[in-house]
Amino acid sequence: MEIRVIRNVLEANEKLSARLKEHFARHGILTLNLISSPGAGKTSLLERTLADLSPEFRMAVIEGDLQTDNDAQRVAATGAQAVQINTEGGCHLDSNLVMEALGALDLSEIDILFIENVGNLVCPVEFDCGEDAKIALLSLPEGDDKPEKYPFLFNRASAMILNKIDLLPYLDFDMETAARHARHLNAALPVFKISCRTGDGLEEWYDWLRQAVRAKRSAPNE
Repeated sequence: MEIRVIRNVLEANEKLSARLKEHFARHGILTLNLISSPGAGKTSLLERTLADLSPEFRMAVIEGDLQTDNDAQRVAATGAQAVQINTEGGCHLDSNLVMEALGALDLSEIDILFIENVGNLVCPVEFDCGEDAKIALLSLPEGDDKPEKYPFLFNRASAMILNKIDLLPYLDFDMETAARHARHLNAALPVFKISCRTGDGLEEWYDWLRQAVRAKRSAPNE
């Protein structure tokens, strides 16, 4: 019975996710689902990205947290559209929550939509939210073995970001080991080594976003 219920929940989410994908495609919106542990730096990455790329793209963020609108306030301060979803204890966002949040956004004014998922390396991976790609964010203090411990995320991600590289001299973390473990699961996975505090490495991430936007715009609108 439990297995059947879980399957039904996932199937319902998949159907709504497909509707979201069509919706985003009609508007030409690149949609990215950011997944990480709590404190890895998703909001900091968004603050830098939204500020630095605002001359090039119109961007918006759907923020997922258990409580508070702290992160939505932070990203809104950059001038981007922002909507907060409080899950009240739920460990992930799903397509239904994202669909509801879209009512507060002007989709005609968005080139890139970021979905900042609830801090969790497990549950958010299973529930697609209509995104074009999942982005796995790993901070150095978490350890270089995370891709081995949480393989589903790194297998399904379209890019991996290693954040807080400015802390490398103070940590027992091997970036090449982390990248090797991730690419064992996903051979073509691009890995971006960045520091949101110093700005190091961000330009490579920005170039990836630029290429992804171009690919989205050139894709046929079915």
